[in-house]
Amino acid sequence: MNQSIFQQKTRWMVIVVLLCAASMTSAEGAKKRIKFPKGFSGVTLQGGVIRGDRDEYLLKAGKGQTLTVKITSLENNAVFQIYAPNRKTLKGAGEGEDVRNWKGKLPLTGDYRIIVGGTRGNASYSLSVTVE
Repeated sequence: MNQSIFQQKTRWMVIVVLLCAASMTSAEGAKKRIKFPKGFSGVTLQGGVIRGDRDEYLLKAGKGQTLTVKITSLENNAVFQIYAPNRKTLKGAGEGEDVRNWKGKLPLTGDYRIIVGGTRGNASYSLSVTVE
């Protein structure tokens, strides 16, 4: 009977550990690849970040293409940064800059990262991304 109690306690501990791990990964923010619908060069995504977290979007684009990114939020508290494939921020869309609108020619071909966060509290947002 003691072995049965031990097995039950072990199962409960495993369940608790799995639940804790699941809650920690969900609090880290989203990581999604941006894909445009066939025939379109842009998309608008809806999302939300918890205070202190960031959502990350990956976008494959080519050197010389024009990227336009715009974010809106009900409380005007969502911002983004853009990182080139070489991990450097794009001019005017770097760390410490509260960017809500950005447009420019891309310097490299590869995956660009758009990192979305809130300036205060939780932020629900609409992110528009266009590549031409």
